[in-house]
Amino acid sequence: MSLVRKVLVVGAGGMGRRWADAVAGREDLVLAAWVDTARDVAEAAAAELSVARRLPPGGLLVEDDLERALDAASPDIVVDVTVPEAHLAVTLSCLERGIPVLGEKPMATAIDDARRLVEASERTGTLFAVSQSRRYNAELVALRRLVEEHLGHPELVSCWFYRAPHFGGFREDMPSPLVVDMAIHAFDVARWLLGSDPVAVYCDEHSPSWSWYKGAASATAVFEMSGGARFSYAGSWCAPGLETSWEGSWRVTSGAGTASWDGSSAPKAEIVTGRGPARVVGEPDRSMASGIDGALAEFVGALDGGPPPMGECHDNIKTLAMTLAAVESAATGTRVAVRWR
Repeated sequence: MSLVRKVLVVGAGGMGRRWADAVAGREDLVLAAWVDTARDVAEAAAAELSVARRLPPGGLLVEDDLERALDAASPDIVVDVTVPEAHLAVTLSCLERGIPVLGEKPMATAIDDARRLVEASERTGTLFAVSQSRRYNAELVALRRLVEEHLGHPELVSCWFYRAPHFGGFREDMPSPLVVDMAIHAFDVARWLLGSDPVAVYCDEHSPSWSWYKGAASATAVFEMSGGARFSYAGSWCAPGLETSWEGSWRVTSGAGTASWDGSSAPKAEIVTGRGPARVVGEPDRSMASGIDGALAEFVGALDGGPPPMGECHDNIKTLAMTLAAVESAATGTRVAVRWR
């Protein structure tokens, strides 16, 4: 009989509900507790999930205090879906107890805080990973395979992202909503596609006159990557009409050719050979778990002895460093080195 682990979810907002549902949908996990500082929100979310998933009545502990919930539930895993400002305190508390943590991005709001979390993971020997859930996409994995098999070592990567969502809530009040909450995914994907580390960035943030965001909702950035590669990003969260997919539109180029992906269909590549260009279409593996289901599956697999998840903290801190450096560059108008050590 396989091991069934108890999971505590912290945060009962929209994403917290999605994570709780993902946990409840797995046979090797049981949702044991749900914590939110707004207890009534957690109670309502728990009641809805219990009906939708036909969970046994009274089996789910609801709390507004993390420490009390940890004492009462003794979870094997904590999923942190709190606001970014709470990530440090929640994750540290759990790691100090030896409880593995799977957190939402960003890892922290400051690089020094992220370093504290990496140190705590090392010192306690406890797994801490951040869910960069957009890596778990069958078309994106097929794009990466095209790059590996046909392009060799690309040196030019570009991503365009243009959408116009009206979220309401905290995103519309953030100082840098696009870069911190959305572009961070593209920065992470670029590292993954190139297989290289960030070196420096120049970023410009701005908002058009019609923007409904308090902070800068548009940005352009150019990253220098190790090995001399460049990653360019251009995006906006207030760009109505002809919107890109949520994954963005990608182009990856090496001396051997170019691969592209529109973010929703199978990727393709054109390889330049002595006999002329050859077209190749990527083949997505539709059986793979996607999004947060993929991140959760990989995290549990790591606890079962598998390889570290892609968002393991020693790696993901580099994505956070890219994001914070981009914000600093936009604020100062200068090229900023990306540092995480």
